[in-house]
Amino acid sequence: MNSRFENRFEPGDIVCHFKRETLSEEEKNSGLYTYEIVGVAVHTETREEMMVYRALYGDKRMFARPLEMFLGEVDREKYPEIEQRYRFEKI
Repeated sequence: MNSRFENRFEPGDIVCHFKRETLSEEEKNSGLYTYEIVGVAVHTETREEMMVYRALYGDKRMFARPLEMFLGEVDREKYPEIEQRYRFEKI
Protein backbone atom coordinates (compact mmCIF):
# COMPACT_ATOMS: atom_id res chain seq x y z
CA MET A 1 0.00 0.00 0.00
CA ASN A 2 1.21 3.48 -0.84
CA SER A 3 2.55 5.20 2.27
CA ARG A 4 1.43 8.63 1.00
CA PHE A 5 -2.17 7.35 1.14
CA GLU A 6 -1.77 6.07 4.67
CA ASN A 7 -0.54 9.48 5.85
CA ARG A 8 -3.23 11.55 4.13
CA PHE A 9 -6.53 9.67 3.94
CA GLU A 10 -8.43 6.91 5.69
CA PRO A 11 -11.70 5.24 4.69
CA GLY A 12 -14.55 7.47 5.84
CA ASP A 13 -12.61 10.75 5.48
CA ILE A 14 -14.54 13.54 3.80
CA VAL A 15 -12.57 15.33 1.10
CA CYS A 16 -13.17 18.09 -1.40
CA HIS A 17 -11.94 18.50 -4.95
CA PHE A 18 -10.10 21.75 -5.64
CA LYS A 19 -12.84 22.94 -8.03
CA ARG A 20 -15.05 23.44 -4.97
CA GLU A 21 -13.28 26.79 -4.61
CA THR A 22 -14.98 27.99 -7.80
CA LEU A 23 -18.53 27.43 -6.48
CA SER A 24 -21.00 29.89 -5.01
CA GLU A 25 -21.96 29.47 -1.34
CA GLU A 26 -25.29 27.98 -2.43
CA GLU A 27 -23.52 25.39 -4.57
CA LYS A 28 -21.10 24.59 -1.74
CA ASN A 29 -24.06 24.04 0.60
CA SER A 30 -25.40 21.43 -1.83
CA GLY A 31 -22.27 19.36 -1.29
CA LEU A 32 -20.88 19.66 -4.81
CA TYR A 33 -17.29 18.42 -5.15
CA THR A 34 -17.33 16.68 -1.74
CA TYR A 35 -16.61 12.97 -1.43
CA GLU A 36 -16.20 10.19 1.11
CA ILE A 37 -13.09 8.04 0.85
CA VAL A 38 -13.90 4.34 0.41
CA GLY A 39 -10.31 3.14 0.16
CA VAL A 40 -7.60 1.99 -2.21
CA ALA A 41 -8.25 -0.77 -4.73
CA VAL A 42 -5.84 -2.54 -7.07
CA HIS A 43 -6.62 -2.67 -10.80
CA THR A 44 -6.90 -6.35 -11.69
CA GLU A 45 -5.05 -6.07 -15.00
CA THR A 46 -2.36 -3.45 -14.41
CA ARG A 47 -1.93 -3.75 -10.60
CA GLU A 48 -2.18 0.05 -10.44
CA GLU A 49 -3.49 1.40 -7.13
CA MET A 50 -6.79 3.26 -7.52
CA MET A 51 -8.54 5.52 -5.03
CA VAL A 52 -12.22 4.66 -4.65
CA TYR A 53 -14.48 7.45 -3.42
CA ARG A 54 -18.21 8.27 -3.30
CA ALA A 55 -19.84 11.59 -4.12
CA LEU A 56 -21.80 13.22 -1.30
CA TYR A 57 -24.12 14.97 -3.76
CA GLY A 58 -26.51 14.06 -6.55
CA ASP A 59 -26.90 10.33 -7.08
CA LYS A 60 -23.87 9.63 -4.84
CA ARG A 61 -21.98 7.80 -7.56
CA MET A 62 -18.81 5.92 -6.75
CA PHE A 63 -15.62 6.79 -8.63
CA ALA A 64 -12.14 5.34 -9.02
CA ARG A 65 -9.09 7.37 -9.98
CA PRO A 66 -5.44 6.34 -10.21
CA LEU A 67 -3.97 6.90 -6.74
CA GLU A 68 -1.05 8.97 -8.02
CA MET A 69 -3.47 11.31 -9.80
CA PHE A 70 -5.78 11.49 -6.77
CA LEU A 71 -2.88 12.46 -4.51
CA GLY A 72 -1.41 14.90 -7.04
CA GLU A 73 -1.07 18.63 -6.73
CA VAL A 74 -3.27 21.14 -8.56
CA ASP A 75 -1.85 22.14 -11.95
CA ARG A 76 -0.85 25.77 -11.25
CA GLU A 77 -0.45 26.61 -14.93
CA LYS A 78 -3.98 25.47 -15.76
CA TYR A 79 -5.60 26.72 -12.52
CA PRO A 80 -3.50 29.67 -11.23
CA GLU A 81 -6.37 31.07 -9.12
CA ILE A 82 -6.85 27.92 -7.01
CA GLU A 83 -5.50 28.13 -3.45
CA GLN A 84 -5.84 24.44 -2.55
CA ARG A 85 -2.50 22.65 -2.92
CA TYR A 86 -3.70 19.13 -3.76
CA ARG A 87 -6.46 17.87 -6.05
CA PHE A 88 -8.28 16.44 -3.02
CA GLU A 89 -7.93 17.55 0.59
CA LYS A 90 -9.72 16.66 3.84
CA ILE A 91 -12.37 19.05 5.06
